[in-house]
Formats: sequence, C-alpha cells, structure tokens
Amino acid sequence: MVDRIAEIWGTRTPYARDERWPVRVDQVLAEGVQESAVDRWVQSACVLCSNGCGIDIAVKDGSMVGVRGRSVDVVNHGRLGPKGLFASWQGVDNKDRLTRPLVREDGVLVESDWDTAMERIVSRSKELLDERGPLSHGFYTSGQLFLEEYYAQAIVGKAGIGTPHMDGNTRLCTATAATAMKESFGSDGQPGSYVDIDECDAMFLFGHNMAETQTVLWMRVLDRLAGPDRPRLVCVDPRSTEVARHAEVHLPVKPGTNLALMHGLVRELFRNGWIDEDYIEQHTVNVDGLRAAVEPWTPEAVAETCGVDADDVRRAAEIFGTSDRVLSTVLQGFYQSSQATASACAVNNLHLLRGLIGRPGCGILQMNGQPTAQNNRECGADGDLSGFRNWENPAHIQELADLWNVDPVVIPHWAPPTHALQIFRYVEQGSIEFLWISATNPAVSMPQLPRIREILDTDGLFLVVQDLYLTETAQYADVVLPAAAWGEKTGTFTNVNRTVHLSEKAVDPPGQARSDLDTFLDYSARMGFTRRDGTPLLDWSGPEDAFAAWKDCTRGRPCDYTGLTYEKLRGGSGVPWPCNEDHPDGVVRLYRDGVFPTDPEYCETYGHDLLTGATVGPETYRANNPAGRAIFKTAAYHPAHETPDDDYPFRLTTGRTVYHFHTRTKTGRSPQLDGAAPDVWVEMSVKDAEAHDLGEGDIVRVESRRGYITAPVRVSGIRDGSIFAPFHYGYWDDDRSEDRAANELTLTDWDPVSKQPVLKNAAVRVRKVADGVAPSPAPTTTASRPVGRSGRRGPVLPTVGGRAAQAEETIAPVDPPMVASQEEHS
Repeated sequence: MVDRIAEIWGTRTPYARDERWPVRVDQVLAEGVQESAVDRWVQSACVLCSNGCGIDIAVKDGSMVGVRGRSVDVVNHGRLGPKGLFASWQGVDNKDRLTRPLVREDGVLVESDWDTAMERIVSRSKELLDERGPLSHGFYTSGQLFLEEYYAQAIVGKAGIGTPHMDGNTRLCTATAATAMKESFGSDGQPGSYVDIDECDAMFLFGHNMAETQTVLWMRVLDRLAGPDRPRLVCVDPRSTEVARHAEVHLPVKPGTNLALMHGLVRELFRNGWIDEDYIEQHTVNVDGLRAAVEPWTPEAVAETCGVDADDVRRAAEIFGTSDRVLSTVLQGFYQSSQATASACAVNNLHLLRGLIGRPGCGILQMNGQPTAQNNRECGADGDLSGFRNWENPAHIQELADLWNVDPVVIPHWAPPTHALQIFRYVEQGSIEFLWISATNPAVSMPQLPRIREILDTDGLFLVVQDLYLTETAQYADVVLPAAAWGEKTGTFTNVNRTVHLSEKAVDPPGQARSDLDTFLDYSARMGFTRRDGTPLLDWSGPEDAFAAWKDCTRGRPCDYTGLTYEKLRGGSGVPWPCNEDHPDGVVRLYRDGVFPTDPEYCETYGHDLLTGATVGPETYRANNPAGRAIFKTAAYHPAHETPDDDYPFRLTTGRTVYHFHTRTKTGRSPQLDGAAPDVWVEMSVKDAEAHDLGEGDIVRVESRRGYITAPVRVSGIRDGSIFAPFHYGYWDDDRSEDRAANELTLTDWDPVSKQPVLKNAAVRVRKVADGVAPSPAPTTTASRPVGRSGRRGPVLPTVGGRAAQAEETIAPVDPPMVASQEEHS
C-alpha cells in the first residue's frame, strides 16, 4: 500500500531500452469495501487527462466503489495516477449532482422536467432559425464527451442547423496540436506512440510538464530513467518542474519566447550538419525557406532573447542532432503561448530534418490536454469537418453531404469555421443569441474572465448548459440539463496516440440525468431535422448505432475506424487507428514509409501563413506540389503582444497542478485531491520575493490590466521575473468572489493560425496585502515545491494523503526481455 498523494508516481519498475514496460496494477476501493465484496468490474478508460489509461470500475450495490488499472492495456500496463485513482469515481458519485433539468423562472433556476426544458430549448431555437437563420446559433463543447456524442453534435450543428459557430474547449488545450500536424503533415493525427518511450535514446519535452499533466506517462519515463540505459532528457519550461529536475539540460525560457529558442535549435542542426539530406530531398518541401528563416538565431541571440545559457542551447541541439532515436512531446507551454503554431511546427521541423519520424523511438507527440480532445477534432464538433476533411475542398463537402444525405449547401464551408473566442465575441455583439455549452466551464477556463462573465450574462442570450453539476457557468443558464457522467453511459474515446478505448456503462445515472448522446438525439428529433428523403437526420437508437455511422464517415480517411467494433474493443486493450482491412490491428506509428497526407485532393488543409494566419489557398498549395511530402513551415519571431514594462514588470504564466483537472468540477470533489491542493497560490522566485519583502505564505494581490487575484505566495524555483498561478480555481465551492481564478488576469489574444488563446503570456504586477499566517497551500511534491523547508510563518509541511490516500500496487513478475515493438505493434 502506497500513499499516492505523497508518492504521486508510485513504485519504480526499471527497464531497459526495447524491453517491455513491466506491469504494475494500481487499485483503490472505498473505505470498508473489500475486493471480494465487489459485485463486478466494468471495463473503461480514465478520463482525467489525455493519456487514456485502461481502467476497470468496481461496482457494488449499483454504485461505483473504486477502480483499478487494466494490466493488459498498452497505454498504462495497469497503472493509474492520483486523479484516476480518486476523482474518476468520487467526482461523479456526489450528493450535489444535478438530477433534474433546471429552468429559469423570474431570474431564478428552479427544478423542472425534461419535456419542459427541451420544449423551451426547441421553441427558442426554432424561433431564432425562422427569424435570424443558422448564424444565430452557437455550440461550445468539450474534450470530455464520447466519440459518439461528438459525432451526433457535429451532424446536428453542421447538417441540421447549418451553423459554422461550433467549437470546444479543445480550442484552449489542443487546437495547436491539430494545427501543427495539419500544417506540417497535411492532416491531424499523432505520428508517434507511447511505445517510443521504451525505444528512444533521447527525449525532448517542449513546454510539457508531463509529471503533472500525464502522470502515468511520466511513470513510464521514470522507469526508463531508472533503467540501465537511461535516455538523455531535455526540458523546456520556465519552472523547475519534476521534468526539469530529471533533465540533462533544462532551458528555462522566458514565457513568450519559444519560437526564438526553436529557431536556434534548428539552426544548430543546419550549421553542424546534423541533418539527413536524402530524407529531406525525398520526403519534404520548403527546406531553403526554413534555413533562411533561422540563420540569424545564433545561440547567443537565443540566450539574449530567451534568458537561457548559450551553451545549454548548443548542448540541447547536440543531443537532438547526435542521438539515434529522439522522442519529442509538446504541450501547453508552447500551445498557450505566443506564436504557438510556429513553435509547434518547429518541433516537427527538427524531426523532419533528421528523418526521425515513423521509426521506433523517433516519435512526435503533439499532446492533447483532455481525454477526448482527439475525438472532438475527428468528429467535427469543433472547428473541423468530420473525418479530417478539408472545408476548402468541394469534394470533401460533397462526401459529407452524401454521407448525411443533405444538401451540401447546408454544410457551412463558405468561410473558415468560427473559433471559440470569436463565438463569444459574436454573443457579445448580439449576432449569436442561442448558445449551447456542454461539459465545460468557460466562466473559469476562458481568458479575461471579467469579460466572459459579462458575455454569459448578456441580455437576449438564450444559454443552455449541459453538465454534471451547477458550475459557475451553469449559474448563468436559462436551461440546465443534467448529464450522465463517465461510468454511467457507454461509448468510445481516443487518446493522444490514437488509441481507441471502449468505456462500458457501469451504473445508472442519478435521477433524470441523461447521456449527452440521448440529449442530442432528443433535440434533433424535436427540431424535426431530416435528410433529403424525409427520414430523421439521426435515426440511431444508441451509441453502437452512432459508432457504426462514424465508421462509415472515416472510410478512406486518415482516421479510419472501419476495422473497429465494440466487440473488438471488449476484454483486451485499446487499438490505435487507422484500423481497417489493411491494418486490422491498428497502426502504432504513422508515416513509416515517408509518405504524408499532403496530396491536394486528400489533405485536411491547404495551410496558412504562420505569422498572419492567412490561408494559403488551393492554387498556391498545389503550386508548391507537396505530393505526399511533409512541409517545412516557419515564421519570423516576434515578441508577445503584451510584455513586462515599468507598470507591470512580471510575466505571468498559468498552468496545472497534478492534483486537479480543469476547473475542479470532479477533482475538487475528491477529498484526497482537494486536501492536497485546496486553494490557489502564486509562485515567485527567491530573488523576486526578497525584492518585494515577501515570504512564504504572505498574501499578495496580482494585477494585470484586466483584473486581479488575491493569493498566498509560494517561493519556488520559477525563473526570475516570472509568476505562476494554477488556473483550476473558481468559486463554486467557496464564499469568495472572483478573486482566485487565474484567468482574471489573462488577455483576449490568440495564435493567428490555431486560434488558441495566449494564456501563458501576460504582464502583471504584485503588491503585498497582508502578512501570511501559514505557508501557502501549494503542494510540496511537484513544480510548486518550496525553496527551503520553512518560511516566516513556520515549517512548510510535506503534502501527504494519509490513510485515505493509500492505494494498492501489485507489481507483476518480470517477463523475459521482449522487444516492445514486437509486443505492442499488434
């Protein structure tokens, strides 16, 4: 038994390169429940990060009473992180769940019934469609629904209503991942696999605090690092994260300067001849433009701009340039920062220059932040078209029209799809009067929250919110629909490395709560949406029908699911797409043959100018003649739009803690996780704290030009001049007003290509408002670890979970060495 709050990553099981990652099954049961008393175990996968760990749900007397990792699963080999162990089931089995629809009467939300709630929605929807047309409607969804639910919502929005105003909070977490792969490779879809951790010689983590955002994947890295031939590790992060502490080279860049660093690394490959000329000639285009763009960025120029050591830049480049097998991962430190797409594409460029793609240990993982962000992008419930189709390609529009049996004119394709921040702008301007928000909480997660709250409270807006709890956002709604949670419905979802899992229904939802799929089917039927032949637009009876329809949509596309069935996914492990007649057991790595989906008739996009966001267009794209070759994309470096000055001298960066997910709708309801990180804090370096006469736990007001938060100080290992605040904390469970949500401070700014908000670059100032009475509530176990063991207000106690956080770990006997690719390529 291990305290998995104190020991986040559990017990080490070292292994060597090309060996199988050992099995360790993690399990936790509710207090007083013995394993022998569990009625049944139900197959699922964890939904509290993008890793997609196989998980079994323990059911007793009709309730979820615990979980265990699935030993046979290729993703986690039985392991679970703290969020999966505690919040996956505790976060849905809670006394304050929504169990009946709510409608607003005389300004107050009151309990109602489904017919009343749906009729209000349908009545207003039809009225606006008649008076204003489809542009009056907007949909803002999540990265946490099931595949089948996204596909239903995509068809309803794009073929039923015909609105381009559809996006998800995936715009905040993973839009740049998709965009970078489209720009470089012609289509979304991760080239690499988690198996590359088992097979690499070096790992580069670009803005990716894997230790806290993907705890089980970090366990895999830790076990390789503990093995006999540890890979060399390079970390790019302004904070002293657990990744940085294990790194051979740590590059603590100033927030907002990622592209300058990447230009310097790419230049070093050119200058030292660490490139594969044959691969470049045969499989890429535009290398000369890349070479010219990076030439000014010497290590010294990078050092001056980014605030890192020039020799560390050279050392990092040497590791990339001389290692046989390199795995790169990218996440929010790049995606939510200035020039996000250009910086993420630069990671792709590094691999293409050396031909390190499609081979064992040579992966690129442009990571997601949410469990089903990949499905949102595939299905088109966001700004994409279903099945990775190209909105500028008339043939692709016709394919969808034929699949859905609707007039192609109905499917919006006359202009780029509307991204999330623009949707909220249209609400602000009054052109969108019907907004449906499902499974997300923008009143805490969106940038510049004072503005977002005003938008949600706009007169004339009819707001529908579909969720598990009465979140901060739901409190603004005209109608609130109670949703079934994970474990209370059946469906599939796809993780970062394209692995598709089946999640079976384990228990019934509480009260009148319904699955999101049932709600979308009900709405479509009540609206009377039909095909050209007069039959219902959605005639599915349940999730398996939806999955069958989705398979038809993917046939011949990069994300081909035609070889998958629910039965194939039952009992064993997940399967990575494409899975079809040619690849019945899925494909571990893409682009093994050096052929990319960049053909003009097949590609998902014709690309963009990475500096301005202007579309390339089909004519120019064809003239470039990619013809199945990858595309080197880049842009000139420009500083972030808001940088420190005399009035606001610090750079703010926001992020996560290992113990919480998003706005804590689930994790905040787990006693173990809430106890480990109960409230917001801000991090400052030792030098900056001393300069402002601040000590551990002192209360400060952090102000930007948009708002402020009040929080205790954690004196940490963050770089000088930067301030960090976790973004999880709203006010649903607290008497405080809106002074602890980090997004009070952030600005409405976005990457010109991916449209992902720039949440990690803002100028702020700090002033002390009170002496602290205790150390800050920041955890001591991860990147928020204090510098020193005590502060002015006494010792900083270690973060522990105690008896309630004990989880059982069962380490399986070590099998004879087995090459990972032989075992897991199936």
